[in-house]
Amino acid sequence: MVKEKTHVNVVIIGHVDSGKSTTTGHLVYKCGGIDQRRLEKFEKAAAQMGKSSFKFAWVLDKLKAERERGITIDISLLKFNTQKYTMTIIDAPGHRDFIKNMITGTSQADVALLVVSAAKGEFEAGVSRSGQTREHALLAYTLGVKQIIVCVNKMDLTEPPYSQKRFDEVARSVSSFLKKVGYDPATVPFVPISGWTGENMITATQRMPWFQGWKARRREGNASGRTLLEVLDSIQPPIRTINKPLRLPLQDVYKIGGVGTVPVGKIETGVLKPGMTLMFSPAKLTAEVKSIEMHHQGLQAALPGHNVGFNIKNVAVKNLRRGDVAGNAQQDPPSDVSSFEAQVIILNHPGKLKAGYSPVLDCHTAHVTCRFAELREKIDRRTGKKLEDHPQILMSGDAATVKLVPIKPMCVESFFTYPSLGRFAARDLKQTVAVGVIKSVEKDQGSKKAQVCK
Repeated sequence: MVKEKTHVNVVIIGHVDSGKSTTTGHLVYKCGGIDQRRLEKFEKAAAQMGKSSFKFAWVLDKLKAERERGITIDISLLKFNTQKYTMTIIDAPGHRDFIKNMITGTSQADVALLVVSAAKGEFEAGVSRSGQTREHALLAYTLGVKQIIVCVNKMDLTEPPYSQKRFDEVARSVSSFLKKVGYDPATVPFVPISGWTGENMITATQRMPWFQGWKARRREGNASGRTLLEVLDSIQPPIRTINKPLRLPLQDVYKIGGVGTVPVGKIETGVLKPGMTLMFSPAKLTAEVKSIEMHHQGLQAALPGHNVGFNIKNVAVKNLRRGDVAGNAQQDPPSDVSSFEAQVIILNHPGKLKAGYSPVLDCHTAHVTCRFAELREKIDRRTGKKLEDHPQILMSGDAATVKLVPIKPMCVESFFTYPSLGRFAARDLKQTVAVGVIKSVEKDQGSKKAQVCK
């Protein structure tokens, strides 16, 4: 038995039509996630609809609705292998309407692959104030995706094709806003590719002789290479915490005939095993795990970072939903919170923000409206020093400690105990207005009476 490769979750982000699905589809096809026959089938179907350049994207856009609009709506998971890792790709949607799906996808990723289009006009649209390239990068950063890779796509459509000048211009512009977001551009590799022709994805390109290769500064020593595949191989494997109690935010809950209720999600900390008794919060249910699957293979133990589906006994699908968190009922089970204290940074709020403001908070896979109950103190966002007590208002660019109260039951944890359940983004007016980390939680005391489903 070959030693299992490390598991890495990659989320692919970027403005709509920057070529994310096509790039990903091509990668998966080249790295053995898909067979030639299926691709040919997609090619025929795409040609019939007059969209022949979409054949790779169709690998990912399995949903019929997406095929007709040509947009990725839900998060499709696919896996492929590089030399060092097994990658699960989360192709996140780029359209404004789907930002909520994109957040759910990003909160499960270890690495973000930001795809920007070098085609004339498309890049500018993606990076403009209303474009999503910035917002996605920002969300990735707040949701804790520490490593980001930039793919400059559609190099075959620059004027002239494969133009070095255009690549440099795009790379400069992207690195300046990545710096504003919080990434250090020196650690970010920039790779010119064409997702459609497959240029510089797996094998080094001949069409771009000027490209000297990408470099990235890393603590363990610098990484460099030519192709996109090499970049994916150079990422640092995420550190998984096995010794903590189990936390598994649900991404979806399915009802499967003959099997029963199957919740799906990514394990953030701890280990999940068949026979365990789980506690779901805020649903306040306990149930026993019958079996666990990942990518259609049964597992005897699922570890942090695994995207799994597991079957539970005697729980109706309607009692669980996306955003619930599963934990071990015997070991620090999760509970919903009545309020929590968080440190937030206000990003782009058009006006003044007062106590009582209630945006939608996206934390792990939950989307719940929360009220800013009190603004406790305003702090300097760089040093964390206190600037004033109980500010009346907060504006864009301010950082503050606030008390938040969810308007319906919600399960979150402090950032220090369970990092992935302690980061959030606040959305309002179809944009991200604030991001933050949770410092402490006030557990709901009335949650002792959990229903037991035998």
